[in-house]
Amino acid sequence: MSKNIGMHTKRGLAFYARIYRKVLIQDLKSKMSYRADFIISTFGMIMTNAVGFISFYILFQNFPSINGWNYYEMLFFYGFSLIALTPLQCLFDNNWNLRYSVESGDFIKYCFRPINVFFYYISEVFDVKGLGQLAFGILVLGYAWMHLAIPVSAVTIAQLLLLLLTASLFMIAIMNFAVATCFWIQRSGYVMILMFRFKDYAKYPASIFDGIFKVIFTFVIPIAFIAYYPALVLLRPDEIPVLSYISPLLGILFFRLSYKFWMLGARKYNGTGS
Repeated sequence: MSKNIGMHTKRGLAFYARIYRKVLIQDLKSKMSYRADFIISTFGMIMTNAVGFISFYILFQNFPSINGWNYYEMLFFYGFSLIALTPLQCLFDNNWNLRYSVESGDFIKYCFRPINVFFYYISEVFDVKGLGQLAFGILVLGYAWMHLAIPVSAVTIAQLLLLLLTASLFMIAIMNFAVATCFWIQRSGYVMILMFRFKDYAKYPASIFDGIFKVIFTFVIPIAFIAYYPALVLLRPDEIPVLSYISPLLGILFFRLSYKFWMLGARKYNGTGS
């Protein structure tokens, strides 16, 4: 089986783009046939994120700043993290079902098609309610950006897009590592839930945490790269640390390692569960 998987991993980007477009169209058609569910779930996603916005507002009614970070800077982190998490929400949501497929033996069907097994599995689901999160994140980020008077130029927009992509790669990689543990251990859902809950810390600057937690959130579970280090490039351009400069390269490396780990599990899969 591992030989079959290895044989079908080398395809061009254009090939997978065509395949994904076709899969996406069919998936969206299926979801739009249940429009009430789409509307309710999207509204629920927006309201969930709105709670975070309200929490910041209430918090800053009592404290003018937190460890040197003002209200609008904190909102910038919050909006940035919501946008950065959207690709995980929309494009990689099927990872949540991986442990069930492995335990039931259904994952075997993904191992014999002439395409990359990671792409094949992930592309089956597009979570449209993540678009509600994206819209809310853009509104929050734009609101904070305006009050912080960050210049709007081709350079800053290009930086923003690169930094958001970087942050997304880190969050996707964290979840890839977490979900792929199901190939080796049972009850891996606890690992997934734990790692996913860590995302809530991404909306806070890493500098507010004690030394040991800052180290953990930077080098062990790199939550700080989902908003803090990338956003510093725009928020405080005169105080950019080295980790902010190299975060795009680290994001690519971390995602690549998570992909290799996921594929290693798929190659070891024997069709009878983990």
